[in-house]
Amino acid sequence: MKILTISDEECPALWDHYIPGRLDGYDLIISCGDLNSQYLSFLVTMAKCPVLYVHGNHDTGYLDRPPEGCDCIDGHIVTYNGVRIMGLGGCRKYHPGRHQYTDNQMRLRIAKLRWRLWRMKGVDIVVTHAAPEGLGDDEDRAHWGFPCLRELIEKYKPAYLVHGHVHMSYGHHVPREIDHNGTKVINAFERYTIEIPDREVKGKHLNQVIYKTRYSEADDEPGLVIK
Repeated sequence: MKILTISDEECPALWDHYIPGRLDGYDLIISCGDLNSQYLSFLVTMAKCPVLYVHGNHDTGYLDRPPEGCDCIDGHIVTYNGVRIMGLGGCRKYHPGRHQYTDNQMRLRIAKLRWRLWRMKGVDIVVTHAAPEGLGDDEDRAHWGFPCLRELIEKYKPAYLVHGHVHMSYGHHVPREIDHNGTKVINAFERYTIEIPDREVKGKHLNQVIYKTRYSEADDEPGLVIK
């Protein structure tokens, strides 16, 4: 499955200077936050695949104008083409505002998903806004990573953790990709493509696009399933 990950700054080639067909070939688009809601709505209109997103700390406008046609996975675990995806938006709390958490608050969000994590035998992709502590975060307080996210990937060993928040255009000297005990930690700033094997979906072709604009519980498959 070919996935376009995006975060923090709108890519001119995918919006202002978009050429029809540029998004062909992508099976899924994932936003790690802090992007214009109209940008996400544009992408889901132009692409032939779903757009999933978590909140960044600057996405307070989504409350009044959420991205149309896109699906928020913040605080959820979903499956798409058999790939298990967990969403945990927000950053470390550094001033009053929405979508900011202390490490203990983020731990509580993870704890609420533990039963589902156990039932699904882990996840393949963790989507966050902030980075795990020491893995792509920065030294200033606004860009500190979460210790609990590091513990999460060390315990469940997903193939990927994809995050944003640390702008590569601001001179933050962090690598685009970090390998940590077999998990690739990806900074999705602006755009970055990853590929992950599909998992077999009972009764469906692997590459069939399964999509609807809301989540539903499936008896034969734990977690929220995008159809």
